[in-house]
Amino acid sequence: MQSRTIKREIAIAAALFAVGLLLLPVAIYWVGRQVAGEYGGGALALADQIWADLLQLDPAAWLLVLSPYLLLQIVRLIGRTWRARSV
Repeated sequence: MQSRTIKREIAIAAALFAVGLLLLPVAIYWVGRQVAGEYGGGALALADQIWADLLQLDPAAWLLVLSPYLLLQIVRLIGRTWRARSV
C-alpha cells in the first residue's frame, strides 16, 4: 500500500473509533431510555462504564467501540464481492 492510502485508512479508523468511543454510548443511552426507561446514572455513567470496560480489556466493550469501523469493513467487503461477481 502507498503511504497516502495508509494515512487515509488510519484517519478513517481513528475517526470511527472516536465515534464508537464518544457518540455510540450516547446513542445507546438514548435508545435504551426510549425502550427500557432511565439508566441508573445517565448517559455519562453509561459512557464511563463502557470506558472502564475498555481499560479492563472486556471484549464486548471493544466490539462495541470498534463496531463503526468493523461495519465499514463489512460494507467494503460486500461491495468488492458484488463488483467481482458483476464482472
